[in-house]
Amino acid sequence: MSKTIVVVGFGPGISTAVAEKFGAEAFAVALVGRTRERLDAGVQALAAKGVTAAAFTADAADPVSIRAAIAKARAELGPITVLHWNAFGGTEVKDLLAADPAGVGGVFDIAVAGLLAAVQEALPDLKSTAEGAVLVTNGAFGLVNPMMDALAISLKSVGVALANAAKHKLVGLLSEALKGDGVYVGEVMVAGVVKGTVWSSGEGIEGAAIADAFWTLYQDRGEVRAQVS
Repeated sequence: MSKTIVVVGFGPGISTAVAEKFGAEAFAVALVGRTRERLDAGVQALAAKGVTAAAFTADAADPVSIRAAIAKARAELGPITVLHWNAFGGTEVKDLLAADPAGVGGVFDIAVAGLLAAVQEALPDLKSTAEGAVLVTNGAFGLVNPMMDALAISLKSVGVALANAAKHKLVGLLSEALKGDGVYVGEVMVAGVVKGTVWSSGEGIEGAAIADAFWTLYQDRGEVRAQVS
C-alpha cells in the first residue's frame, strides 16, 4: 500500500532531510510552503533520487490555506500516512516588555492554529492506517526552564519561545487525544542551530541527524519526545 508524508514548512535543513529520509523509505512526499520556487526545486531534487513528490503552496498561519493544501496533496498523492509540521513563527515578537500585548497572540497562528488545522484535515487518513503519525519539529526555547528563559530574553526571541512552548504543550495534548485512534504523535526538540539554514554559519546540527530521530520515533511509536543537540 502506498504511503504519503506531507511536509509543511519546507526549506533547507530539517524538512529537506525528513523528506529525503521518508522518501528513501518508499513514501511519496508532499512539500508545502509559501515559496513556489523553493518547493519546485525540492520536488526536482527528490525526483532525482527516485522519490515521487509534489509541491503545494500554502501559508501555515492560515488554517483555510493549510487545509486546502493538504486536501490537494491527498487528491494528488493518495491518503496521508504522516504529517510533518516543520513550520514555525513568532520571530516578530522580540522584546518582551516592549511588545504590543494586542499583537502577541499572533505568535500562535502557526504553532497552534495552523498545526491544529493540519491535523484535523489529515485526521481521517491518519486514523485509517495503523501507521498514521503526526511529527512535529520544535525548538528548545519551548522547554520550561530558567536557562532557556534567560536565553530567549537575551536573544530577543520571546515570540519564538512562546510559540514553541505552546506547540510543546499541543503535542502532548494531541498525543493523548489521538492515542485511542492509533495515531502516533511525536516531537523532536532541536537544541541548537541546524546546518544549511539562514542561522547557520556552516556549523551546527546535521539535518540528517534530526530526520533519523523522527524516523526512530515514528517506527518505535513509544516516546512522545526526543531531543537532538
